Amino acid sequence: MVGHNGLKLRMLLAGSILFGFYAAIAGFVFWRFGTGTPILLVVALGSIGFVGFQYKFGKWMALRSVGAEDLPEGRRYDRVHRSVESVSSEMNIDKPRLMVAKMGVPNAFAVGRKGAGVVVVSQEIIDLLDHDELEGVLAHELAHIKNRDVVMMVLGQSIAALVGLAVQFAYFFGGEQSISSYIIGGVLGTVAQMIVSLFVRAISRYREYVADRDAARYTNNPDAMARALEKISAGAKNKEMRGENTVNALCIFDSSESLIERIFSTHPPTKERISRLRSMDAY
Repeated sequence: MVGHNGLKLRMLLAGSILFGFYAAIAGFVFWRFGTGTPILLVVALGSIGFVGFQYKFGKWMALRSVGAEDLPEGRRYDRVHRSVESVSSEMNIDKPRLMVAKMGVPNAFAVGRKGAGVVVVSQEIIDLLDHDELEGVLAHELAHIKNRDVVMMVLGQSIAALVGLAVQFAYFFGGEQSISSYIIGGVLGTVAQMIVSLFVRAISRYREYVADRDAARYTNNPDAMARALEKISAGAKNKEMRGENTVNALCIFDSSESLIERIFSTHPPTKERISRLRSMDAY
């Protein structure tokens, strides 16, 4: 589909930056300590282990933070299961595990990868949306799994932390080891982490547009997706979401409004998303 090349290019760029980070750290350790030390191996294995742990732990923590439980297949949720089965078949992916949670706001998010994905919907969004609108939201989350960008976001959150620690480590051990160098290293590490975080969040905003477009096309109903975003936005106003700090980047919606919030937001402006969907519908 149109737009996927752009998403793949951005994820490839992010992966290249991560590889460059590993190479830079390896080069620094090689220069500072030489080849006759196990530190190089420790740094490499430690970095890879940290990312792997972050992926596994991040998925578990996201589900736990909202109190997600398996969505029953009884009469009450039968249409939800049937919609996911239908759209999953259209996307040529396995039906993911479905879970429900009381988040305090109408919302949904996906974690995991193809073959091991999980889609969580809030009870509030099930109660709020009409069937075609909910189907659009479900298709949006399935698109994230199909496009593999869920994994990129979970790992991306750990990349920023790794870069910050690496910069701090490099500055501290690259010169005179003192309290002042530790403080300066900490400041530089924080700045580096912020820069990488902004990059990851920019990718996140782009992936939301792609998932919106995919959802509209697979359901053949852009207007339903647009209406869903309007209702979700109104339904979440002045309400606090359970587990917000843990799953906000993964959810279908966040409430960022100011310029600063938008720069650091993981989601594009809701009005812009709705406008693009309505343009698809008009076309």
